Amino acid sequence: MSKSYKGLSVGSEIGTLRRLLVHSPDSGLGKVVPSKAQDWLFEDIVHLKTIRKKEYDFYTKILLYFLDPEKIKGKLAKIDSIAANRNFYKPDHKDFFKSDKVIELQWLLSEILHDKELKLKLVASAAAIEGCSYETQNLLSKLSPVKLANTLISGAIEQELIFPPIPNFIFTRDIGIVINEYILLNRPAKKARTREALLAKYIFFNHPFFAAYRKNILEIPDTSHHFLLPKDSDDKKVTLEGGDVMVVSKEHVFIGVSERTSIEAAHRAINILFEKDVVKKVSVIQIPKKRDYMHIDTIFTQVKKNVWVLLGSFSKKAMKMEDADPIQRTLEGLKKEDRIKITQFKKKDIENPVYFDNIEELLADVSKHDLKCNEKVSFIYSGNNEFPFDTREQWTDSCNLLALTEGVVLGYDRNDKTIEAFQQNGFAIIHAQELIEKLENGSIDTATIKNTLILMPSAELSRARGGFHCMSMPILRDEL
Repeated sequence: MSKSYKGLSVGSEIGTLRRLLVHSPDSGLGKVVPSKAQDWLFEDIVHLKTIRKKEYDFYTKILLYFLDPEKIKGKLAKIDSIAANRNFYKPDHKDFFKSDKVIELQWLLSEILHDKELKLKLVASAAAIEGCSYETQNLLSKLSPVKLANTLISGAIEQELIFPPIPNFIFTRDIGIVINEYILLNRPAKKARTREALLAKYIFFNHPFFAAYRKNILEIPDTSHHFLLPKDSDDKKVTLEGGDVMVVSKEHVFIGVSERTSIEAAHRAINILFEKDVVKKVSVIQIPKKRDYMHIDTIFTQVKKNVWVLLGSFSKKAMKMEDADPIQRTLEGLKKEDRIKITQFKKKDIENPVYFDNIEELLADVSKHDLKCNEKVSFIYSGNNEFPFDTREQWTDSCNLLALTEGVVLGYDRNDKTIEAFQQNGFAIIHAQELIEKLENGSIDTATIKNTLILMPSAELSRARGGFHCMSMPILRDEL
């Protein structure tokens, strides 16, 4: 992929997806050990072979069928016959699918490493972050571009770890976000993701694919004298991850303030977006800083112009505590850590922000006013709003869905009650394997699929605590 592509633009969460960045599970994911799992932001260790062959590979096939069918259609029999080697899915193999629609980050990284000067800079930067010896740094600089790309991501040379893996790199949503024709880079909250941000920065600023948009890459500057602040000054830290940024219309962006994104980052991001005239409106959604929620896309995502999936505990009814007696309302209302706060800033009237009482009210406002939707706004609740399924299924990403086109979304097959809720709201349900078989034999076409929840196998992937919204960084969507 040597040429620059003029067509990077995302102006919604649900416009037909044309191009995205992904990273398939690498060997580093299979080296996460229990003693380091939480340091590396995992709740558990996962089985790499199952994730690859029985789960993520379905994701790759579905994406290719919808975005780049020429790469996959009619070839599954041959691909599956060499499944033991997985050459089709390996970004460092000559038989890798190399789609310029479903774009693998490891492939892009290996391409920029052919530039010797750039290679030495990146090796030095990564070695400094990881505290490598001078000998190890020299060893890295002698690796081929393909092997070095693999090592910088997996942390290993020939299966031997030389520094920690970056298993969260599969969650490409968090490395940055495309807002219209701009790329807003992240600033990770956790040390375990520092190398991810470094690799992403080098790719965006140096790969020819993004050359036409180099001036549109936005970085959030540090707080003045941030290094002098005490460790407990969380609100003044500048941390932002892509799971807390949603482009809901060409003029309107959501920014979540969460466990991973700070108020100061939101403040600075708003200033940059307004100064560059990227958008005209930003809504800041402050949610509890809990591991349960992590980012705003773990508690809601969009399905159609007028349909959203949402965790019921953030619904209008829950926020108003309609089932509580007066004493409970008073006492529970004092729990500041569980409150949400929604503040909307408009560029033309920044001195007079607008406030929303709850997430439902904000989402309904987007549907009606930003997206000009005349249909009734509907909410599909995690776990069908039944306790304890609502919180159990939110934990396994029932709200973290990726829209391939309006009304056609990818989700996990394990969230049974949420699936029931989709059915009750008129959505067809189809398992990925069945869909792929029908696409392959021609009995169904992607263009004819409407109002459908596509279920992906999820025994291991869901244990990594990220859904398909997390595992995608859209860089091109059709306008609604």
